[in-house]
Amino acid sequence: MKISARNQLKGTIVSIQEGAVNGIVQIDIGGGNIISSTISMGSIRELGLEKGKEAYAIIKATSVIVGIDE
Repeated sequence: MKISARNQLKGTIVSIQEGAVNGIVQIDIGGGNIISSTISMGSIRELGLEKGKEAYAIIKATSVIVGIDE
């Protein structure tokens, strides 16, 4: 897989919560960190995503929000 995004985190799918149109895919990237992504059910089926399979969380930097504790 070759893509322009530099923020690629490989992990294992730990759960998929299916909805009517979208699903929430959770990927364990190690160190106790879980990344969640909401994608269409069509994409989940097309990619063959299943619990236990390896997958990548690919993050587009313009969509990341940063916060701090006060």
